[in-house]
Order: sequence, then C-alpha cells, then structure tokens
Amino acid sequence: ASGLRVVALHQIKSQQSEVTRILDGKNIKYNLVDISQDNALREEMRAKSGDPKAIPPQIFNGDSYCGDYELFVEAVEQNTLKEFLKLA
Repeated sequence: ASGLRVVALHQIKSQQSEVTRILDGKNIKYNLVDISQDNALREEMRAKSGDPKAIPPQIFNGDSYCGDYELFVEAVEQNTLKEFLKLA
C-alpha cells in the first residue's frame, strides 16, 4: 500500500481526531484505517510498528512506520512533521 495511513480504533477517538485535524489543517492527504473490526489489520499494524502491544493511532507512510501519537505530537511541536511523516 502506498500513501500516508493513520491506523486507529474507535476507542481512541480523541487522539485520532487530533491527528486528523492537524493533517487536514496542513492539507496532508491520508487514509484512515479502522482496525477495530479486523484482527488481521491489527496484527499487521503491530508487526510493522515492531510493537506487539501497539495501540492506535499509529502512523505509516506506505509500509514505512513513522511513529505513534506521542511522537506525532512531538514532531508537530518541533516543527518536524514532514520529516516525521517521511514526506520531506
């Protein structure tokens, strides 16, 4: 799969909303992947992030793992979001 993907669960709505709000505000295109109904997608997210206990939101650019919510927020605060998202 290509392009930026934000993987999220229904239970983590506030963090998910924050991520999508920031991406929308910066006109960065993404696909939201809801893993709540699909164990295979959840396992794929955990495998690709290298964390068997990873919880959403997790951010990927194609198959490249960018990071989790905390790292996303840190990148926004440090003005390094494009690098974090592997868009720079």
